[in-house]
Amino acid sequence: MVGCDARLVIDDTGVGISATDLPLIFDRFFRADRTRNTPGTGLGLPIVKRVFESHGGTVSGLSRIGEGTTITMTLPSES
Repeated sequence: MVGCDARLVIDDTGVGISATDLPLIFDRFFRADRTRNTPGTGLGLPIVKRVFESHGGTVSGLSRIGEGTTITMTLPSES
């Protein structure tokens, strides 16, 4: 795309992420206490963030307990 940013927004209706844990979800190997028994490595979001940032983009997350989480990924348009 030329002239506007590309944005991908992913919403879920899961249990949500606590305000304490939300800043940590992009840290490698981070696993919230209540998800330790769920399969995973804690690498998915950190890898996504690194890839987007290496292309000048951003990744951010918003969440509410009991309502779900939104992850927003943005890539800048070509200059």
